Amino acid sequence: MSTFTTNIQLAYILVAACFVVGLHLMNSPATARRGNQVSTVGMAIAVIATLVLLIHDGTVTAVGWTVLIVGALLGAAAGLWSARTVQMTAMPQLVSMFNAVGGGAAALVAVHDYISLEASGTSVLGTTTVTTVLDVIIGSVTFSGSIVAAGKLQGVITGQPVIFRGGRMANLALAVIALGTAVFMFTTASLPALLILVLASLAFGVMMVLPIGGADMPVVISLLNACTGTAVAMAGFVIGNWALIVAGALVGASGGILTKLMADAMNRSLGNIVAGGFGTGDAVTAVGPGGGNASIRSIAADDAAIQLAYASKVIVVPGYGLAAAQAQHGVAELATLLEGHGVEMTYAIHPVAGRMPGHMNVLLAEANVPYPLLKEMEEVNPEFGRADVALVIGANDVTNPAARRPGTAISGMPILDVDQAKSIIVVKRSMGTGYAGIDNELYTNPKTSMYFSDAKKAVAELTAAVKTLVG
Repeated sequence: MSTFTTNIQLAYILVAACFVVGLHLMNSPATARRGNQVSTVGMAIAVIATLVLLIHDGTVTAVGWTVLIVGALLGAAAGLWSARTVQMTAMPQLVSMFNAVGGGAAALVAVHDYISLEASGTSVLGTTTVTTVLDVIIGSVTFSGSIVAAGKLQGVITGQPVIFRGGRMANLALAVIALGTAVFMFTTASLPALLILVLASLAFGVMMVLPIGGADMPVVISLLNACTGTAVAMAGFVIGNWALIVAGALVGASGGILTKLMADAMNRSLGNIVAGGFGTGDAVTAVGPGGGNASIRSIAADDAAIQLAYASKVIVVPGYGLAAAQAQHGVAELATLLEGHGVEMTYAIHPVAGRMPGHMNVLLAEANVPYPLLKEMEEVNPEFGRADVALVIGANDVTNPAARRPGTAISGMPILDVDQAKSIIVVKRSMGTGYAGIDNELYTNPKTSMYFSDAKKAVAELTAAVKTLVG
């Protein structure tokens, strides 16, 4: 091995180390920004090392360099534009599109490599075919599936499960076609077979995500992220770049672990989630202990402000309603005001609150909420018993006590123990159900007061009322 090759390999080792350290730092909201920076440095080193390698080998033509440079500039511009203009509430959609781009790019690497080898008369059978086929299948499924997921999150496609007669049989047929074609390609070089494999995989990705309801989107995003990493790792094997292999394996493994954690947080198996159906709104309706005629108690801003201002401890429970109303800055202002009045503030974060893993953490971090105040479900649940007020803003299924008893759509799902607080204030626009499609028994709890309003408007009114009391 030449000195040049050794140096390139050492650079790739440094890249792998940056990715590992960056991933470790992302384990905590307090260090996540630094983790992103370390990973970015690693990716920059990987790109520079690869460009130096291409220049040294001299295998890229002038046209190739033109395409490479133009593509890099367009991609960088699109990424910069997205980072600066996309609202935090649309971040789940953006993550899904990133998954699509990653999976699609990895699949194209395999397709190009296969076509190039076929055109040059080089054998594409054997080991090369295995990684190529896996790359095409996983990358294509991720590409189309992520686009459908983004469409559901954006509202372009209905968030309800799209189910039609024979859908599962169609999925099975597409899987059989893809796997059968893959086996055929192991023994026979065929460009038409490659086209069939791509089309069947793309169709399977669409058909796999369409029947999945909005409540399962956090898990789906994690699963597709894991698939993106696996496809990238396969692309690394295809072109013989082990920096890609390491990066893809890390993303695939971390995404797989996160998917398992998210599924556990919903008390649903991954197979059950992929089968779809959650969030249809046609599940058995849960009612409170008082039955269907249980009373709902509403509250005005002044009365709610009195409870908040004279509490010793308040726990804020954010949900997607907070994100949709972009009320995170208002909540941070209200919390700061209450803290200045001597109230102990905490934020309870459920693993599947919002539309992607860490959605609430990202929103509240944008509003400069101190990281130590953000507490995960296992840590914060014991604190509800000593909280004077639990302020629920736009959260629904993750607070529903119906999960504790059998016979409901969310039975067994770990929830935030909001009903253990001395008093509960729920900010919600209406009595509409969450993604699971069942009534929330928390709303009929005698300790619960409903504040019917848009989250942003409600928080502003509460803040003004508290200022009047303590100012």
